[in-house]
Amino acid sequence: MKILLAEDQAMVRGALVALLSLGGFSDITQAEDGQQALALLKQHTLTPKPFDLLLTDIEMPGRTGLELALWLRENQAELNNNIRTKVIVLTTFGRAGYIKRALEAGVNGFLLKDAPSDNLIHAIKQVMAGKPVIAPELAVLAIGDIDPLNDKERRALRLASEGKSTAEIAANLFIAEGTVRNYLSEAIAKLNGANRIDAARIARQKGWL
Repeated sequence: MKILLAEDQAMVRGALVALLSLGGFSDITQAEDGQQALALLKQHTLTPKPFDLLLTDIEMPGRTGLELALWLRENQAELNNNIRTKVIVLTTFGRAGYIKRALEAGVNGFLLKDAPSDNLIHAIKQVMAGKPVIAPELAVLAIGDIDPLNDKERRALRLASEGKSTAEIAANLFIAEGTVRNYLSEAIAKLNGANRIDAARIARQKGWL
């Protein structure tokens, strides 16, 4: 069984590798951020044996775990032998927006990092057996506020929250600076934020970023 572990905190990543090894999982590829994880997913998509499981954090540089899940959902048809990579999200935050977006992205499992360690091994076995693993109390949170942002506004706002300028955001998203300003203005208006930083703070608290 091939596992791709995407976690940007080195100590947490190391602890997870040790835990997985104790659980009998030894074929683990590590990605230190979302961008590296996406590159590995693309690299392995058309190999005879793609990843069986993506175990990912949500908030990471480059790409979020939810963006990785969306990429897999949109590209699964290209996998050889009809193998489908399962996705388990492992995060510190049980925010309603995160959980709702995870469910919409087709995530198979959603676990909090403060859950007992045995829960992770059990969840992996359940997910690989075709059973979704999301705690009922977390699933209820998905009924929360409706996310007003579209994906383009979300990505622009997330880059802005990282301190990137309009020009840098435009270069990162391969769009014009005027388009970036439009996306950010729309996001600020939808969230009733005072500025782009305030809007990003509101979105992050809700789990929409």
